[in-house]
Amino acid sequence: MDIAILGGTGDIGEGLALRLAADTSHEVLVGSRDAEKAETKAEEYTTELDSRGLDREVYGFENVAAAERADVVVLAVPPYHVGDTIEAIADALDDGDVLVSPATGMKRDEEGFHYHKPGAGSVTRIAADAAPEGVAVVGAFHNLAAARLANLDADLGIDTLVIGDDEDAKGIVADIAEGIEGLRALDAGGIANAPEIEGLTPLLINVASNNKGLHDLGIRFQ
Repeated sequence: MDIAILGGTGDIGEGLALRLAADTSHEVLVGSRDAEKAETKAEEYTTELDSRGLDREVYGFENVAAAERADVVVLAVPPYHVGDTIEAIADALDDGDVLVSPATGMKRDEEGFHYHKPGAGSVTRIAADAAPEGVAVVGAFHNLAAARLANLDADLGIDTLVIGDDEDAKGIVADIAEGIEGLRALDAGGIANAPEIEGLTPLLINVASNNKGLHDLGIRFQ
């Protein structure tokens, strides 16, 4: 499949781009609002892969151009940009395409990070409400430590929870996720369950921040 990672120049976007390119046969496209920035980052990722003896190329495009070329579009953008990003690429999406939302709303105070639940109920629901008809939305990759994901020397051994109301789309995303070595995808039900999953991210950050040796914390269900 052709997978576009919009916001692919950021932390979680970098990790997903590198892991998908390194571990799977999917075509990986990095998207950004700035085409030149996307191309530069894609070249950096390709160089990193080449340094590891991996003959894979990552391509960079402006967001709309990346979405036009993709079957699956990952919205690796800040939560407050999810709706606007979908609106900007809507005409580039085809029936049957899948949008993936990994974003979590958070706020920070002196005690740490806290889940900032949006009025729609979850960021995944914002994405679903903004998506064009015929384009399914799946929530995944919420609770992954970006640095651990981007470090190709790090063993993952963690889970990602996958949510969605379209079972076929959810299966596609689960298969993509499990193509990443050491990542297991678990079905967590429909989009109504998104708040519980998104709310885990600030919890993990707080635990990682307050305990030595847990900097790149992840979840494994046993």
